[in-house]
Amino acid sequence: MGSFKRSVLATAIFSANLLSVAGISASAHAAQATDEQNSQGASTLSTVIVTGTRAQERTASASLSPIDVISGDSLRSSGSSELGTVLARLIPSINFPRPSLVDGAELTRPAQLRGLSPDQVLVLVNGKRRHTSAFVNLGGAVGRGSAPADLNAIPLSAIDHIEVLRDGASARYGSDAIAGVINIILKSADHGGSISSKYGQYKKGDGIQRQVSGNTGFALGDNGTLNLSGEGSNNDYTNRAGDDFRTSSIGSTTYGQQVFRQGEPQTHEGKLQYNAEYSFNDAAEFYSFGGYSKRRGETAAFYRPSNASNNIAAIYPNGYLPLINGTLEDTSLVAGLRGELADDWHYDVSANYGKNTYELRTKTINTSLGLNTPRSFYNGTLTNDQKQLGFDLSREFSAAWLPYPVSVAFGAEYLHQGYQIEAGQAESYFQTGSSGLGGFRAADAGSYSRHNFAQYLDVETNLTEKLGVSAAVRHEDYSDFGSNVSGSLSARYDFTPQVALRGSVSTGFRAPSLAQQNFTFTSSQLIGNTIQEAGTFPAGSNVAQLLGAEDLKPEKSRNYSLGLVLQPLDSLTVTADVYRIDIQDRISLSSNLVLNNTAINYLRSNGVGDINYTSARYFTNATDTSTDGVDLVANYRYQ
Repeated sequence: MGSFKRSVLATAIFSANLLSVAGISASAHAAQATDEQNSQGASTLSTVIVTGTRAQERTASASLSPIDVISGDSLRSSGSSELGTVLARLIPSINFPRPSLVDGAELTRPAQLRGLSPDQVLVLVNGKRRHTSAFVNLGGAVGRGSAPADLNAIPLSAIDHIEVLRDGASARYGSDAIAGVINIILKSADHGGSISSKYGQYKKGDGIQRQVSGNTGFALGDNGTLNLSGEGSNNDYTNRAGDDFRTSSIGSTTYGQQVFRQGEPQTHEGKLQYNAEYSFNDAAEFYSFGGYSKRRGETAAFYRPSNASNNIAAIYPNGYLPLINGTLEDTSLVAGLRGELADDWHYDVSANYGKNTYELRTKTINTSLGLNTPRSFYNGTLTNDQKQLGFDLSREFSAAWLPYPVSVAFGAEYLHQGYQIEAGQAESYFQTGSSGLGGFRAADAGSYSRHNFAQYLDVETNLTEKLGVSAAVRHEDYSDFGSNVSGSLSARYDFTPQVALRGSVSTGFRAPSLAQQNFTFTSSQLIGNTIQEAGTFPAGSNVAQLLGAEDLKPEKSRNYSLGLVLQPLDSLTVTADVYRIDIQDRISLSSNLVLNNTAINYLRSNGVGDINYTSARYFTNATDTSTDGVDLVANYRYQ
């Protein structure tokens, strides 16, 4: 396929965050730890940040790049229990859409930063890379073709604050950080805690939400802490569908009735999270954090009226609504050792494991099996996992010939990623397959993996009292894509304590995910008396290559940003950041290519086999894009 150039102009977005404490209805809170209250009562502008900088005392108000810090108070007063929704309400550059009727993608909602794809945002927890979800969004919703991290797998009660870097950060953090970074910092208090509950609904009988959550901290002797959080929820579905007046439903027994389900999915969810630290001495501190979540959800496909070809009237005389049941399990575990070596060197050695599985089941029928059809099907399971080892060293140098101390950090990482597709039961893909969502076929199943090594160097200092600069470079070597070097330069000039100008330029990199490289799926539907099959193929498959596909290449980007920082009052900060992000070889799903008899015969004559597809699509480096925009943010805190 040919590529084209597209320009996207993002309009200026304004957000005024009034960070006053807000009450939450139907909730009960136990007393928080005193130190937690004090820290959250302080202005986020003076918070020492750890994202986008290796300097040990850099605050949000003095950052060289645009960084938003969301306090725990702001999280709790947002009115939502979904992390993605909270971020979208508090940060103007984040979008968290709520798709419906997208074949199960409703259960892993994507978060966008600066209008880019959800998989172009890197998610960190306590500064460590978070694994992505296993489910690939094939629907027409935002993030089509992506498999981003599942933000809602982390309970809000476990979060101390969140730092959002609105700038390209591949030179510091590696692949995926083209649009920026979301760094979730967990609570670490050793005493106190909270319990909260919530009950509510949109209207009578529609979308009741029930939730209970808690957090508590313990001291581990005199030198350690253990902080635990949990959350459970049971939410009914919402329905905003209209009555069914489709032409295809004329003559059915339910014509003109509300038979569709469009809105929030029904979900049952449990989440656990812990964060622990134990200091042996100044030279060695052990730390570990991790979590587990399980989410069961039910979404719906399009209603099958009584007179439809994909209904069996003897089973469902009034038609039926196919239901898609997804079970998502998310596991994460990080453990490490950090401390101080001789000559003020700081080290951090860590191991990071993450896994996400998505099991699909459907409540529907397979019309090809007639009255012998099952009423429920196992459609298959998707699994994504990562294993990472990291070693970081940092130090602040002072010398007579240097006007100010220089912060230097460097390190190395090893990352192993895996992806698996498990086939469903045979009845889920036999001929027409389970209506609404077919199963993964035995030919679709497979297990894939890759690894990469990375090294980075980061330098930050002040050249004068008013001019601060930083530079970073990172080298990545992938087992399937070869090597890449990303770099970044940032600077900030403070004209006065109230006025500053900041800017950055960086290059970025995103390797195609294993899901995008290897995802294979065939859907079938009965049109009249004919079974029509549509296939999604890897770009490297024989079918895709014969149809014009090329092997996927990494996405590469250039990010430019220039911002003005104003602080006319101690409690008021206004920032305006103009940015441009040029991305080369953006990965997307191709359009559905209609396969006529000539195309089918061509594929068969070139060794594809006895196929019967009427359309096909594949992942491709479809386009180069330019995204321009302005982030205008005003933060005011009542004293």
